[in-house]
Amino acid sequence: MSYTTKRAPIRVLIVDDSELVRAGLRALLGVEPAIAVAGEAENVATAIAMCKRLQPDVVLLDIRLPDGTGFQACKEILRRQPATHVLILTSAIDDRMVDDALKAGAHGYLLKEVNGRSLIQAIIDVADGKSVLDPAITARVMRLAKSGPEHDVLASLSAQEQRVLALIAEGKTNKEVGSAMNLSEKTVKNYLSNIFDKLQLTRRTQAAALYAQKQARG
Repeated sequence: MSYTTKRAPIRVLIVDDSELVRAGLRALLGVEPAIAVAGEAENVATAIAMCKRLQPDVVLLDIRLPDGTGFQACKEILRRQPATHVLILTSAIDDRMVDDALKAGAHGYLLKEVNGRSLIQAIIDVADGKSVLDPAITARVMRLAKSGPEHDVLASLSAQEQRVLALIAEGKTNKEVGSAMNLSEKTVKNYLSNIFDKLQLTRRTQAAALYAQKQARG
């Protein structure tokens, strides 16, 4: 279920070292009723401190920060506030960065070329528990998979678990997966826990990327 104006606005913390970028994001998000900008930070230390104080629903996080990386901030924020969702928004993209973002536990990865409506929808989706990957990121993961060694990493999953994973990779919430498969939300959570254990994953975005690799190999 998506956010609506009948629910409390999604509280967002903007983390970027550029004052102009922060101002632009604040102006863009400020006119969206479903979102409220809770605060801003320009570096890792301030981001961590403000997350503790403000308890935002979503952190919009750049990778390149003056006192460290967004990956460091992501790991620490999620360690302290596991209920918070982190959405990477950056102009940087390479294989290592994408991998580091997923390992850090980010719930989404977008490039700054994204249009305003897509960014707002991504924030809403991430707050709803969905994973979000920029199309360019998904395409990159699939290209890497095609050039990598052949190995069916999903072979350990049952047919039912693979179906759950496929729906998760589409960005569906546990509730939506349950509806599609005629399962309770609790059962879906149990399947997802088993999938994460078998594949040694911790985040939905990691599962989505892994599934994309499998699809790329055919």
